[in-house]
Amino acid sequence: MIIFLFKGLIRDKHRSLFPFIVVTMGVLLTVLMSCWVQGVMGDMVDMNARFSTGHVSITTRGYAENKHQIPNDLALLETTSLLNKIEASFPDTTWVQRIHFGGLIDIPDESGETRDQGPAIGLAVDLFNRDSGELERLFIEKSLKKGRLPNKSGEVLFSDDFATKLGIAPGQSITLITSSMHGSMCMQNFILAGTVTFGMQVMDRGSFIIDLSDARSVLDMQDASGEVLGYFNRYDENRAQEMAHTFNTEFNDPGDEFSPFMQSLSDQEGVGDLLKYAKAMIGIAIAVFVFAMSIVLWNTGLIGALRRYGEIGVRLALGETKGAVYRSMVAESFLVGLFGSCIGTGLGLLVSWYLEVYGIEVGSTMKNATMMFPNVFRANITVQALYIGFFPGLLSTVLGTCLAGIGILRRQTAQLFKELEA
Repeated sequence: MIIFLFKGLIRDKHRSLFPFIVVTMGVLLTVLMSCWVQGVMGDMVDMNARFSTGHVSITTRGYAENKHQIPNDLALLETTSLLNKIEASFPDTTWVQRIHFGGLIDIPDESGETRDQGPAIGLAVDLFNRDSGELERLFIEKSLKKGRLPNKSGEVLFSDDFATKLGIAPGQSITLITSSMHGSMCMQNFILAGTVTFGMQVMDRGSFIIDLSDARSVLDMQDASGEVLGYFNRYDENRAQEMAHTFNTEFNDPGDEFSPFMQSLSDQEGVGDLLKYAKAMIGIAIAVFVFAMSIVLWNTGLIGALRRYGEIGVRLALGETKGAVYRSMVAESFLVGLFGSCIGTGLGLLVSWYLEVYGIEVGSTMKNATMMFPNVFRANITVQALYIGFFPGLLSTVLGTCLAGIGILRRQTAQLFKELEA
């Protein structure tokens, strides 16, 4: 029976070609959108986790409430003791210390007078300790554009775009003007060791990296850090939430703005909203696809049924029941949906693979972005992509035919004979 129906669909393209094209294109777009949203949102979350939020973040409660102001006067104190405690409590997590701060970069000329100046955001990480994993985590070695990595105190890395804007090259001296943890003005000379390209406009347009020990010396933050970040082998939201709850129960005092306070990645800087937005976008896309395709295929089924009233009249005259006719139409639509969904999924994965490998460059449109966006947006093919378009494509085809077939069941046999005679 299936072979018979399949041959009928192949020979009569009027009742199979258009539904097949509709289903194929619909599934293709659904798979592509799913992979694209997963890729873009995944890259954004990963970038924010690496450079800003960690998988979990420990700050003081006051620092967390005013994080965008980078309030180092509310930094964590006695971090060596704190690290010993949290490493004992959570041994399966990698912990690193970071200090974010702002400042003014002064570029001297040959006579030592100011030639150029520019505001910048500084990031202090453990550059000299290879075991910290910061060089790999922040892609610093891979991103090196000119010069070399800092290997001693007093050396700094600039973003390549920022260095070009200020007209400086590796080996030149610069002066950092900033304020200490206690609010006093401080200045320190550094040597530009090299430049890097982060691949994010928010970092490339004006940032620099120094070692944690240099930042503590300049900012008067001995044994203090703006934040302590924790990283898992792979981010697990449930684990992060449970860890934050355990830590805050033991260490946090809600009435003390200087007490340590842990947040998961999804609780910081709107990242949780991004994750919810991504899931909602995919869900809405699938719902719209199923609804729209069902309506289109319903109308296609009605038109096809009008053309086939004569055929249906003959089949009824030969003794076939309305139920059998209805079931055969649903079986035909199932075959169309099956092949359309398979080919649509394949094409969607193919286009997604291309976007995953090559991506789309969007850096020029993100010049004023304040969140960390990668300059190249890429898709991400997941296991979900194998079925997220397939089953809705199959469902919409069958659903459209079921709706259209109701009209056949309601037709009177005598009327079908009359149309056959006409």
